[in-house]
Parts: sequence; structure tokens; C-alpha cells
Amino acid sequence: MLRLIMRWVRRPLLPAVRLWRRNIQLRIVVTTLLMSVGVVVLLGFVVIGQVRNGLLDAKGRAAESQAAGGFAVATEEANAPQGSGGPDGTGADGPTATSSWRSDLVERLASGGQGAFNVVALSADSERPSSSRGPRTSGSVDPASIPDALREAVRQQAGTHETYIEIKYNNGEAAPEPGLAVGKRLNDIEGSSYELYYLFPLAQEEQSLNLVRGTLATAGLFVVVLLGAIAWLVVRQVVTPVRMAAGIAERLSAGRLQERMKVTGEDDIARLGEAFNKMAQNLQLKIQQLEELSRMQRRFVSDVSHELRTPLTTVRMAADVIHEARVDFDPVTARSAELLGDQLDRFESLLSDLLEISRFDAGAAALEAEPIDLREVVRRVIGGAEPLAERKGSRIRVVGDEQPVVAEADARRVERVLRNLVVNAVEHGEGRDVVVRMAVAGGAVAVAVRDYGVGLKPGEATRVFNRFWRADPARARTTGGTGLGLSIAVEDARLHGGWLQAWGEPGGGSQFRLTLPRTADEPLRGSPVPLEPEDSRQNRDRALSQDTALRTPGHRLASVPAQAPAGRAPLPVPPRAPVAPRTAPRGVDPAALPGSGSRVVARPAGERQDDSAAQVASDREDTTRGR
Repeated sequence: MLRLIMRWVRRPLLPAVRLWRRNIQLRIVVTTLLMSVGVVVLLGFVVIGQVRNGLLDAKGRAAESQAAGGFAVATEEANAPQGSGGPDGTGADGPTATSSWRSDLVERLASGGQGAFNVVALSADSERPSSSRGPRTSGSVDPASIPDALREAVRQQAGTHETYIEIKYNNGEAAPEPGLAVGKRLNDIEGSSYELYYLFPLAQEEQSLNLVRGTLATAGLFVVVLLGAIAWLVVRQVVTPVRMAAGIAERLSAGRLQERMKVTGEDDIARLGEAFNKMAQNLQLKIQQLEELSRMQRRFVSDVSHELRTPLTTVRMAADVIHEARVDFDPVTARSAELLGDQLDRFESLLSDLLEISRFDAGAAALEAEPIDLREVVRRVIGGAEPLAERKGSRIRVVGDEQPVVAEADARRVERVLRNLVVNAVEHGEGRDVVVRMAVAGGAVAVAVRDYGVGLKPGEATRVFNRFWRADPARARTTGGTGLGLSIAVEDARLHGGWLQAWGEPGGGSQFRLTLPRTADEPLRGSPVPLEPEDSRQNRDRALSQDTALRTPGHRLASVPAQAPAGRAPLPVPPRAPVAPRTAPRGVDPAALPGSGSRVVARPAGERQDDSAAQVASDREDTTRGR
């Protein structure tokens, strides 16, 4: 469920991610914008902090100066002699006079700063409603604006104390505003202590700070946009030629060799364009020279092959006459006539192979695909290779022919490929068995030919398909091979859109695997037959080590070991065995086991098993070819 949710979330983001990965201009511009935003934000914080600290420091100094003057005035008036009620101001109306004195003091002190500050006088018993010495304020300031922490500091310690507060008003019309409170403990005309506070609103400073914030935000936005535009323009001047070069390089790779970059100016980009155009021109010249040389070579091979057919026909007729009359010759001359006929056969095969190779090189090879059952093709190939196998003392066995192996292919070309593989396996099998394995799974069919002969050395599995390559240069071509058989076979496999691959190990034989799509023009995604056979030396050693581990005392069986299908014997390297009648193996094909991606196709009832001589016949041109 989590994976589905993540996939659902990522699906709308895939186009943006793809655009981000493929567009270097977008990445540079976005990176520049993000870095610019970071720089502007950091600079804004620094500037705003400096401005705020400067405004508050200036306000604090002005507030301290103003409050100090007020405190001095209050002290002088409290110490001045009183005109009535006794020298100390206490008489019948002493408390009333003190209350009036505080009210007058607050009004006089506040009159010097209308709108600039307010004055609040509080006494120790101001919390009691019945007190005649209640709080005195100016400008409808709520006495609750004075925080308890400041009042406690004023009561406990002498001197001036200040703090930032929120000024509240009693009339409810004015909204609370930030301010600075400066307070001090003083004595009134009766000698009783009271608290006198100056409240300075900071609305003007807040407006100034908001103006600075807005100005910085606007300037920062313009700076970011301007930097983004500058980055886009600068990067565009660099990226546009690179994109042009990439597009022209793609068109060059597609074969349009006349494409060139447009060069303007004399800067580094212009020099890059000129170098690119010179490179493209040199490549075009070299490619044209190579194409012309290749065309001449193909024409030469084709002309030589065609021109040699006329004298070869004459020589063939004369050789046939001599070969028919060899019984009248002496032994040396008769043997020479036989050798002449054999070499003429090989010469004809070589000419046919050269013509076929020239067609592949020229791209003139055509595929005539139709649904065929590869079992019938394998039977015809084996029927033609059985005389050679009897002479070599080998036996050809077929595995996996219990169900149809149908694919859309050119029967003539597939038969030519399989004939090359089977004949090569018999020739290099050292008299041991040759196993032909067929399988079908998913959208692919495969035919693998396994021999247990000399095998292939490391690195030879890729060179074995080269023209005129031989695994053992000292080995005689007993079957008249031309050295082009596997080269033509791999071209036939590529023409089908398939694979022809080789595997081998020294002394352990080799296996060649042909994989074809079941439907023409369908891409291959795998093969139903593994390239390395199950009975290879490495697989046998691995199976032996697993079997030894299972037989070790105290070992717990974690899983059921793999077993061979019933009725099918393993394929070890057998000793020389007498030729026995071939019987179809029984059992299940490994490619059709569960989990292999294949499906079992039922064999139609009454399917014909025709191995007549008409299916064994083949064209003279497709005679047996060796490595």
C-alpha cells in the first residue's frame, strides 16, 4: 500500500523530474534563484535587526532622559514646603490633599508630552478599592499595563528600571500598542513611597520598522527576479550553442553527415563551433572514403564470385568426366581425380558463401518468414547429419520435442543455421554424444546444440563467429567447410531479430544457442534455454558442494533439493558408446516448469511424424559448412 501511495504521489512529479534532469538551463536558473533568495533573506534579517536595534536604542535613551527629568520634578515638588494643613501636609484633609497632589503631579508631568508618553502613579495600597490613594494615570492608560515583574523590581531596588510592555487603554477604542515603561520608587508630600512610571509608545518606531521591512522585501524581490533574468540570459548564451551542437551530433549519428553548426563571433563558443564543424567534415570525408572502399570491396567480391562461376562450370564438367573415368587410371591419377572433385565442391560452397556474405554486407538479404515448427527443421538437419555422425561414432539426441516449437521464421535460413551448428558439434565432438535441446517460453523459442568435445578457450566464444576463424588452425576441414558458416549463421539470426550465442570450456565441450522471437518483429527479452548447460563443470562442482553440505552431520535441510525430471537421464560426458536407435526422451521440459514464464502447449492429436527423404533434401547451395 505504501508503495502504491508513493507511486501515485510520484506520478505527477515525473515530468518535472525529467525536465529537471534534462534541462541544464533550468537547473542553473533555479539554483541561482534559490541562492539569491537565501542571500536576500539573510541580508534582510541583518538589516532589519540593525535598524530595530538602532531605533530601540535611540528611543531608550530619549525615554531615560525624559523620565529622569520627570522624576526630578516629582521629587522637588514632594520636598517643597506646603502652604496649608501643617508643615507636613497632614491635617483634617491630609489624605485628600495627597490624592489631589498625585493627580496634579500626573497631569503636570503628562502635559509636557502629549502623545509622546503617559504617566502612571501607583502606591503600595493601590490594589484596595477603598484606598484614597488609588492609581493615577494620564491618557486613559490601564494601570494593568505595568507588569508585576517591573513593579517588583521598582519596590525592591532603588533607581530607575525599564522594560518593554504592551500599553492598554481603558476606553476600549484605542488598540493595545507596544511601548517602553520606565519606573522609579519616590516619596510623596506625606513621605509615603509610591511608584511613578513613564510609558512611551513605540508605534512610530514600529511603523518605521514595517516600512523598512516592506522596502527590503520589495527590493529583495526585484533583486531575485533580476538575478534570475540575468542568469537565464547568460546561461542561454552558453547553453544554446551546446544544444545546437547536441542536435547536430544526433543528426550526424543518424547519417545526415552534411549538418553543420552556425558560427557567429570569435569567442570561445565560436571556436568550439568551428572545431565541431571541422570534426564533422573530417568524419564525413572518412566515412565517405570507407563507404566507397566497402562498396568497392563488396562489388569486387560479388563480381569475382559471379565471374568465377563460368570457368568453374567448365572445370566442373571436365572434373566430372575425369572422375567418372578414374577406374581406368593408375592409383595416383585416380586419387588426384577424387581430390579434384572434393576441392571443386568446396570451391563451389565457398563461392556460394561469398555471394551470401556480399548480400548481407549490401543489406540485400530478405527474410521470408512464415509459421514453422522447428521440430521438423531439426529432424531434417539431423537426418542430413546422421551419416557424418556414424562415421565419427557420435549419436545425436533430441530433448524437448514433446510439444510444438512454432515460430515465424524463414525455414531455409533457420535450417542453414542449425545444420552449421549440428555439423560443427559432430565434427568437434570427439565421437561423443551431441544433444539438441528445444524449448519455448513466453515470446521466444530456442534451439541449443551441445557437444562434449574439445570445447572453447576463454575469449573464443565471441571470436568463433568471425569470418574464416578456426579454433584449431592445424585441424583439417574434413567436411569441406569454408570458414564462413558461423558468420552466415549469425547474420541469419540477426535478420530474424534473434540471437546466436556460444559457450564453451576447455575439455568440457561447447554449446551454441539460437534464440528466435515467436512472432516476427517482436523484441527478445530472454531465452528459454540457459546459455551455460546444466552439466557444465562449474554447475557440477556447485551441485557437488551443495550435496556435500546436505550430507554433513548436523546440517538442517532448509529446502528440497532440485531433482531431475522423471524419465530423463542427466547429461554427463559419456564414454564411447555404440550407436543405438534414437528414442524420444520422456519427462517435462525445464523451460515449461512453473515460474519460467512459459506455458505448456498441448500436442495436437494425430500430429504427423514424417521423416521421409523429401524432408532431408536441401539445396546444393546450403551444403554443410564447418567452422
